[in-house]
Amino acid sequence: MSLSPTGALRHAGNLFAMALDVVRTLPRRPFQAREFIQQAWFIASVTILPTALVSIPFGAVIALQIGSLTRQLGAQSFSGAASVLAVLREASPIVTALLIAGAGGTAICADLGARKIREEIDAMEVLGIDPIHRLVVPRVLASMAVAVLLNGLVSVVGVAGGYFFNVILQNGTPGAYLASFTTLAQLSDLWAAEIKALVFGAIAAIVASYKGLTAKGGPKGVGDAVNQSVVITFMLLFVTNFVMTAVYFQVVPQRG
Repeated sequence: MSLSPTGALRHAGNLFAMALDVVRTLPRRPFQAREFIQQAWFIASVTILPTALVSIPFGAVIALQIGSLTRQLGAQSFSGAASVLAVLREASPIVTALLIAGAGGTAICADLGARKIREEIDAMEVLGIDPIHRLVVPRVLASMAVAVLLNGLVSVVGVAGGYFFNVILQNGTPGAYLASFTTLAQLSDLWAAEIKALVFGAIAAIVASYKGLTAKGGPKGVGDAVNQSVVITFMLLFVTNFVMTAVYFQVVPQRG
């Protein structure tokens, strides 16, 4: 990737143009159902176990920090509510996004990059086959679907891990922890997290596809494209997360 301002702007514009092409191509028929199922299964297979393992320490750290804080403030009855709120709103979509980008996105970028340097993409274009419709759209939809499902998995595992560490290690009260779930959290928090995961999955797949389709320079170029796709995706995810969180707080009234 060029480090000059004009090069960065050109890449940003091309990435945005490709995102628009993906949106424009979504309703086109025939839908590549087989490719979608294969990609969804592959992304799920490489992300489910790491996501579950990562969400446990996330939930544990949140529970330990919040449990210590609420004990200092004399508000132990709110430890469950605060832990659930932190896991649902921020931890679950962020963990999902990082695993989708780090595991699924790298695989997508490497696959498309290998096809590009073997000139398979050029051959498809010569035959009149649109690579966006044939290869990119199924991968974007698969990444979005898996991200939504993984977000639910992270929420469940994170809350369960937080409950275990709060009750076992900090001598919390199980009944109070469970009874306070709905004190601060609400159903809209879960829906907001699912929407975040949906958007994050789309961003990860689009960036990975763009870097894969523009890879050049042989195998080394594919490796560089994979590294760049992860860095760019992480930057975009954190910026997008900030914007979506700010909009959510302005639109949805919070419980006090």
